[in-house]
Amino acid sequence: MRKKESATLMKPLFDYLAASRAELTKVSWPNRRQTIRLTLVVIVFSLVMAAILGALDLGFSTLLQKVIS
Repeated sequence: MRKKESATLMKPLFDYLAASRAELTKVSWPNRRQTIRLTLVVIVFSLVMAAILGALDLGFSTLLQKVIS
């Protein structure tokens, strides 16, 4: 492959990386306090959903055992 061909093949990659970098400067990043608060919201929500699903699983398992026996 000639030097000119390889440069031509790499141009789209460099264009993409430059455009990505430009878009990242436009992003409104959360501050530390927002990040911690939103992380806690996700953790609490996950724990609540795990408890609900665990309770449903236990209930259905118990019900199924009573139906089978």
